Amino acid sequence: MPPATVTIANGAKWQDVAADRQRHRDATIAEVRPPVPELRPEDIPLNTTAVPKGLLTEEEVKITSTDVEDLVKKIASGEWNSTEVTNAFLRRAGIAQRLTNCITELLPKRALDRAAELDQYLATHKKPIGPLHGIPISVKEHYGLKGEDVNAGYVSWVGKVSEEDALIVQYLWEAGAIPFARTTQPQTLMQVETVTNLYGTTVNPYNTTLTAGGSTGGEGALIGLRGSVLGIGGDIGGSIRVPAANNGIFGFKPTTMRLPNAGWTIAMAGSESILGCTGPLSTSLEGLKLFTKSIIDQKPWLKEPSLVALDWKDEAAYFPDRKLRVGVIYNDNVVRPHPPVLRAITELVAKLKKSPNIEVVDWEPWKHDLAWEIIAKLYFADAGAEVKAAVEASGEPWTPLAKFILHENPHVKEHTIPTLWDAVRQREDYRTKYAKLWNETAKSSPDGKPVDLILCPSGPGVAPKHGTSRYWGYTSQWNLLDYPGIIFPTNDAVSEPEREKPFEYGEGYTPLSESDKYFYDLWKQYGVEGYKDAPISLQLVARRFDDEKLFRATQILLEEAGLPAAVPA
Repeated sequence: MPPATVTIANGAKWQDVAADRQRHRDATIAEVRPPVPELRPEDIPLNTTAVPKGLLTEEEVKITSTDVEDLVKKIASGEWNSTEVTNAFLRRAGIAQRLTNCITELLPKRALDRAAELDQYLATHKKPIGPLHGIPISVKEHYGLKGEDVNAGYVSWVGKVSEEDALIVQYLWEAGAIPFARTTQPQTLMQVETVTNLYGTTVNPYNTTLTAGGSTGGEGALIGLRGSVLGIGGDIGGSIRVPAANNGIFGFKPTTMRLPNAGWTIAMAGSESILGCTGPLSTSLEGLKLFTKSIIDQKPWLKEPSLVALDWKDEAAYFPDRKLRVGVIYNDNVVRPHPPVLRAITELVAKLKKSPNIEVVDWEPWKHDLAWEIIAKLYFADAGAEVKAAVEASGEPWTPLAKFILHENPHVKEHTIPTLWDAVRQREDYRTKYAKLWNETAKSSPDGKPVDLILCPSGPGVAPKHGTSRYWGYTSQWNLLDYPGIIFPTNDAVSEPEREKPFEYGEGYTPLSESDKYFYDLWKQYGVEGYKDAPISLQLVARRFDDEKLFRATQILLEEAGLPAAVPA
């Protein structure tokens, strides 16, 4: 598509820029054939997840209900071709946009041209071009695509055009993937909801009064509706894991500097105090692994030399006896999780304790409030000057949660070189003390084995009400420590009040903190009915660079607990 011409640089008002971007998005959806069905707002239910099946053909439903690992096999065998698979996902993604507002643009011509090339390759060579041959992949908007506008959620940045694909997109292309959709993100990228003045609010497919999360919220909602089964996200405080959790899908935050970031568009791009990372969201655990391995196997450090030159380790080599030692965090002692989350983690632990292969031990959180204080002062070393300039250049209003994290955050300050050094020293000291805590778990084991991984909530509740995602601690904790994490759905959702009664706040409950009071009040205000149908997800965390070990441990844990490793279609 041609670059944007209605821009702040060309003298347009921010409202006109936003209207033009929405027209552009709608025009790309209109290119899809057969046309994507229109939906009237009054016909959209609170829980939208059943809607796509009623609007697609039987074959399209079958294709889009198939996970990455099985799609790869069916395309390689010739049962389906890349073109029909891509077109099915284009149509379902268009429907997902109508339901949740998750798309910034579809890429029908680019995607179908690539699909035709792959079909021709398979016909000629009788083998796939790579491990992701023919898999349509969705891309968070701030990851550049050659010749396409890239705005990262800032109105003033509309009109920037990527000169080449982001490096991770290049590697996925080489693996045979087909970029076909670009998805929404929030203003500043520093929110765990997805709201911009360009596109509005992305809503949760399971309950549209709830958020899809952020900053990779468009991916979360799109994959939650199976308008994609594999997508690209980024994470510096929970931006992959929160949307994965909110939408009941799988998400992986790797150890930083394992997957390429080159070619993403962000403010404060040179900051090294807290590093962001790129990772996948998918409908299956295997989808996360295929994404990650297909890139690492191409040795991305040869093109992005800051990456760690670490080959993919065979995860099957871990835990040959299937014995796992799992530390459990029920409550980080800053914000008590809402009853559905406490119930889900308690019920899961009960299942794990029945397995002879799983030893469960309580993990005592160590100063998670201090962890937030440290990471919050490192996010914006310039007191947010570059972010503020990008927002204010267009005259667009600040969205409430962007204002919350930057203007109302008491830890944000403009650093001098000495104060920044001191903050980094605090970060390193905290990491060292947490590592010591982990090492000491070996003392309580008969065979001197430390905990293998930590099971914990993915947030203070299920998907929050719009505008209320004001606590990042259950995810940002692991960004500070640079631990890899996987979000998995528990195959459960908020439903009946009776199920939550044993986990309700006690009479006369005293909040642990101001943030805890905020979330306590939300539960008292909305309760089960307010969060109805929201998926319940949990998080598994491993030590730095134990990414492959985490994949294997997650697989074993899900099997031992009797949980599916893919979202039921």
